[in-house]
Amino acid sequence: MTSPNLALPLLAAAQAQKHVTVNESLSRLDGLVQLSVKDRHLTAPPASPVNGDRYIVATGATGAWAGLDDDVVLFTGGAWVRLPPKNGWLVWVEDESLLLVRSGATWSADVLIKSQNVELARGALGGAISLQVIEETLSGLSGATVNSTVVIPNRSICLGVSSRVVTTITGPANFHCGVSGALGKFGSYMDLNAGSSNIGVIGPQAFYADTPVVLAGNQGNFISGAVSISIYALTFAPPA
Repeated sequence: MTSPNLALPLLAAAQAQKHVTVNESLSRLDGLVQLSVKDRHLTAPPASPVNGDRYIVATGATGAWAGLDDDVVLFTGGAWVRLPPKNGWLVWVEDESLLLVRSGATWSADVLIKSQNVELARGALGGAISLQVIEETLSGLSGATVNSTVVIPNRSICLGVSSRVVTTITGPANFHCGVSGALGKFGSYMDLNAGSSNIGVIGPQAFYADTPVVLAGNQGNFISGAVSISIYALTFAPPA
């Protein structure tokens, strides 16, 4: 018998040596609470794991991790314990300083999106103006360009888009941040190193369709890296 969400072993009625089951459950909880893994790209266990080490197993796993692709594993009591992930789990990846969420059958940083909407004024008939900050981290950059899944909203006035390199970018000589047809609108020839940032202020511009932000490599395609973006926009509501 196990619990439905975390698969923690449960005590049976009149069970002997109850401490074994209780200790196993506590070990699993110790590995799952405040979940943080050391790496997510290994296909085989490290040679000298330390008690309490946790990893996300990469695709094509071998050895003691065979068959555990994409699972979380915990080293405890001299053995590897499988911790099957559930939809919505959050995990911190230590070697990348990256927060992931379990979405469906995959781990992703792209769905860690937040939008802050502050209403600035509302008229007696219900018309309103709001200021929005819409954010996303684009990770695993690859190819000539990468489009955001968040957008500059239709019928909004965009004030600018800022960016920060979260994980050092490899591939191009530098990169641009903009929209289709104007790849450098919010910043051009920007630094690839983690920690570099740019505040891409523009003259207020109306957008008449949902418009993704585009990151474009210059003098080469993206191979890897992660960039966080923030869209700043004024949005409007008609009278009720």
